[in-house]
Amino acid sequence: MPDSMAEYLRADMDCEGLLECIHGFRDLDRECFGVIVDGGAPLTIDEIAAEVDRERSTVYRAVQRLLRTGFVQREQINYDQGGYYHVFRPTDPEVVADEMQRMLNDWYAKMGQLIGEFRRKYDTSQQPATAAES
Repeated sequence: MPDSMAEYLRADMDCEGLLECIHGFRDLDRECFGVIVDGGAPLTIDEIAAEVDRERSTVYRAVQRLLRTGFVQREQINYDQGGYYHVFRPTDPEVVADEMQRMLNDWYAKMGQLIGEFRRKYDTSQQPATAAES
């Protein structure tokens, strides 16, 4: 993962790189997301874990990150005799893309404010002359 925005801009990034860039996803998060998207039908944690060949608890944490960021949705399936389990499916890509665009716009506005603060703080042409310069 690049350490700076300049490195991100120089990197050869694909659209899945947005998952890392915007949300800080790890490789496993991206892998789980790919399995869920390619699954064709909603998948359980156990099914996802089998596909990525990782422990259930590790995959559960990755899927929780995907849930928190809105990339996947959880659905509860009830057994007829009682009890339930959860399955996971991808969120509509339009919804996810709109949210990423909103976050990017918010980030851009915040960076603009910080650049303005930087200019005001370090603009030496507006600094009053010191006693030694008078």
